[in-house]
Amino acid sequence: MVMSILGSLIPAANIFPTMRILLPSFLILSALLLTGGCASTPQDRIASHREVYRSFPSDVQRKVSAGIVDVGFTPEMVRMALGAPNREFSRQTELGTTEVWVYHESHPRVSFGIGFGSYGRRSASSVGVATSTGGYDRDESMRVSFRDGKVTAVESRKG
Repeated sequence: MVMSILGSLIPAANIFPTMRILLPSFLILSALLLTGGCASTPQDRIASHREVYRSFPSDVQRKVSAGIVDVGFTPEMVRMALGAPNREFSRQTELGTTEVWVYHESHPRVSFGIGFGSYGRRSASSVGVATSTGGYDRDESMRVSFRDGKVTAVESRKG
């Protein structure tokens, strides 16, 4: 059944018999990689650090479990709520040094390619699948600033 669906969707699967075998394998592999490479959620991070989470005040626990950060949070609270930052900066001003964590939105991406070739009586075909858990995305979603081990500012992108 999968082969007949593939044959109707991708005519090349009928032309090159190798693709009848390779294509389903690559599609299944890419689906597994996509689901396995998903970013952790606040609940995953809380489960890994249950005792630390329980030591937080109840209002902080609610925010962390919702993936929200606030002024006064510690770096540990922010990591539990948002995960590791994509980038870290250090800002020096007349008031002192501020550590800035930058978060980007990242979404799983999949690329799929089919190649054909022939030379004389010989022909070849190939199928390629690439997955990514997002990589570098220039669209910043949030900046969190710390001074003396506490969040002093949270900047979020609007819209």
